[in-house]
Amino acid sequence: QVHLVESGGGLVQAGGSLRLSCAASGRSISSDTMAWFRQAPGKEREFVEQIIRSGGSTTYGDSVKGRFTISRDNAKNTVYLQMNSLKPEDTAVYYCHVRAYNYWGQGTQVTVSS
Repeated sequence: QVHLVESGGGLVQAGGSLRLSCAASGRSISSDTMAWFRQAPGKEREFVEQIIRSGGSTTYGDSVKGRFTISRDNAKNTVYLQMNSLKPEDTAVYYCHVRAYNYWGQGTQVTVSS
């Protein structure tokens, strides 16, 4: 079992940046493909992007391509999401996810004001 804790969310103006962190405990996630999802009020949870275990390849959802960057530090058992050029439509709760085992964190709120 893996316990995931997201942090780094908050309120930011449009055009600003945030970096989210997802700290894992319980076991190493170095061999896992990790992902970020988000869910806006009244909408379904949406895939944002994922990163494979080596960090050498990533997949970006169309809505964030060119603005968000996923990364990982296996030594710290942590995955990050750098979010730049934020837009009001990026407002959502952001969740960390272990793909193969369907583990989820509790989420962190990101609010982008116009």
